[in-house]
Amino acid sequence: MKNIAVIGAGTMGNGIAHTFAQYDYNVQLIDISQTSLDKGMTTITKNLDRMVAKEKISEEDKQRTLNNITTHTSLEDGVNSVGLVVEAATENLDLKLKIFRDLDSFCANDTILASNTSSISITKIASVTSRPEKVIGMHFMNPVPIMKLVEVIKGYSTSDETYNLVKVLSEKLGKVPVEVNDYPGFVANRILMPMINEAIETLYNGVAGVKEIDTVMMLGMAHPMGPLALADFIGLDVCLSILNVMYDGFKNPKYAPCPLLVNMVMAGKLGSKSGEGFYDYSENRKAETVSKMFAK
Repeated sequence: MKNIAVIGAGTMGNGIAHTFAQYDYNVQLIDISQTSLDKGMTTITKNLDRMVAKEKISEEDKQRTLNNITTHTSLEDGVNSVGLVVEAATENLDLKLKIFRDLDSFCANDTILASNTSSISITKIASVTSRPEKVIGMHFMNPVPIMKLVEVIKGYSTSDETYNLVKVLSEKLGKVPVEVNDYPGFVANRILMPMINEAIETLYNGVAGVKEIDTVMMLGMAHPMGPLALADFIGLDVCLSILNVMYDGFKNPKYAPCPLLVNMVMAGKLGSKSGEGFYDYSENRKAETVSKMFAK
């Protein structure tokens, strides 16, 4: 289990790769786009530089971490000699099913296949493989190098051996693994996303403005970040995808995404990664509230 593959060099993928590499695992970071790989490695380097500046690690630790990561644009080349694969691709069911079909073909029979999905059924993902007992969820929190929690999700056929191996591995990364059963949204997002959606509904109905809603939750409920700022940080497209998974899975209207969220995603206002969501993240307006009134 010292050889790990991570699929996807985006926000979660590069954070997962960073974490494994920092704990001296050999990491194969895989993405179909060389540009995404380069961007991911740049992010890892910047995050390590911050840790060096804060004297949390040494310059030697940084270089060792970077040396532990090898990048690939070929899935087959990247996974042919690893004990664990962690898939961290976009939260899209069809894409994940394709990746897991390919992994089942390319990986050794004893390789554990994990998904960092934040809401999609592990049982569904496992169903397209010939090894459902070796398929499991490892839902890391963002930012991965800092956040301690890992939701470890057992699918219907996930073996106790697979769960125990992943649990111990998570602990070796300095994380706190929590066992979760396979239902839409698991625990974290089943509770978090309805709260975020209700905050968006509150804005949509004109009850209060963006800053006012976030201030109430930070000062009144001791949240470190308001729900609308958090939605921007997560990505409004990701929030919408998770809510849709829960709405489809439970058929319960309480999980139906707010029309404002749907419209913002359609308009390309995805939060901090697109430069604008509920706040404006452009260079000259760092995280100012978007002046446009979103209420009905």
